[in-house]
Amino acid sequence: MPHRQQGAPKGCVTVRVGAEGEEQRRFAVPLGHLSHPLFAALLEEAEREYGFRHQGAIAIPCRVDRFVHVEQLIDRDLGDHRHLVDLDNCGAAVTARGGHGHGHSHINLPRFVGCFRD
Repeated sequence: MPHRQQGAPKGCVTVRVGAEGEEQRRFAVPLGHLSHPLFAALLEEAEREYGFRHQGAIAIPCRVDRFVHVEQLIDRDLGDHRHLVDLDNCGAAVTARGGHGHGHSHINLPRFVGCFRD
């Protein structure tokens, strides 16, 4: 079992991520990412799923791989040097390694298509 880091590093907030039927994982998200439109869309989805008065850590009801991909897009957009941290995997920084062996991953995010149109 991987070592779990207790809390988010300074300048980050802890977020629990996982779709229904998927084990939830904890990530430390840089505070600057919270105001990005893509992260705002994830928060709106969380509000619809859990309600505004949800207690405890921020919980995002999406697949972990989708969340990581959205975070990578935010990193790229902001040119941020603070990256997503996987708190359930020894506090390892999550990088843009692709799952297909050619430097990026393929993912279907139809909700966010409008964010990328001219």
